[in-house]
Amino acid sequence: MKKVAVLMGGMSSEREVSLLSGKNVVEALKKAGYNAFCIELTENIEKLIVLLNKEKPDVVFNALHGKYGEDGCIQGLLDLMKIPYTHSGRLASALAMNKVTAKQVYRSANIPVAKEKIVSKREILSDNVLPKPYVLKPISDGSSVGVYIIKEEDSKKPFEMGKYPYNENDKILAEEYIPGRELTVAVLNGKALGVLEIVPNLKFYDYTAKYTNGGAEHICPAQIDQNDYNKIMEYAEKAHNALGCRGVSRSDFRYDDSNKQHRIVILETNTQPGMTSLSLVPDIARYAGYSYEELVSALVEQATWGD
Repeated sequence: MKKVAVLMGGMSSEREVSLLSGKNVVEALKKAGYNAFCIELTENIEKLIVLLNKEKPDVVFNALHGKYGEDGCIQGLLDLMKIPYTHSGRLASALAMNKVTAKQVYRSANIPVAKEKIVSKREILSDNVLPKPYVLKPISDGSSVGVYIIKEEDSKKPFEMGKYPYNENDKILAEEYIPGRELTVAVLNGKALGVLEIVPNLKFYDYTAKYTNGGAEHICPAQIDQNDYNKIMEYAEKAHNALGCRGVSRSDFRYDDSNKQHRIVILETNTQPGMTSLSLVPDIARYAGYSYEELVSALVEQATWGD
């Protein structure tokens, strides 16, 4: 029986989501016959190292999200300790977490992306940095944290009437807004499992919609043109492989089929997709024939360390 330490919590804005993911994973692994236990990560990294050395798990299931858990940091520590872990290694994690470098990889793999510009606080507050409508988002954050849509009807300058939402000196990613539908694809071991459409019941698929019951409807398989469906599956596989991901990843797309010429654009790839009861990857995996227990078991069995 493999001993599996499920790493959860962490220090990012997605801590609470990680705790939910980790709890679900521990329960599923126990049902699947593993000796699973949770480790809640805090800023005390020395305590984590001591605990891992004491417990000597066969595998670490990485259920962390966001900064330090999804960007190559924890992966580097586990590589140094030579402990096998689930999901992507440190390089793929770092590349995917940074939306600017990820887009460079997408372009090199001929995956279509939205036009973008990297901007500062001064530029954002002084005027519109792109033709409206456009989107502002942090370069390295997930779960739609800090995403703002600047609409055509907005007459004032961005954040003119409110508090500036980002850190003072952070560079921010501005992207053209792509109208249409929100699609996502889970890829397991380099093979796309299916395309799911997200229909938010709120204004857009933000953090609240993702993690609130009734916040969004999941349609899997997505009811779209079959050729486009296949193309999006292919793009997701290309993204997974070009970034060097392993285990499971989830790539998000915008799909505009309102005109004769349909447009597909990749937004980002998540190397540590959520595993909560409302998460997308378990839904897509279920459509592809994997139960939740089978999915987490597959990730444990394929765990490794190093790049």
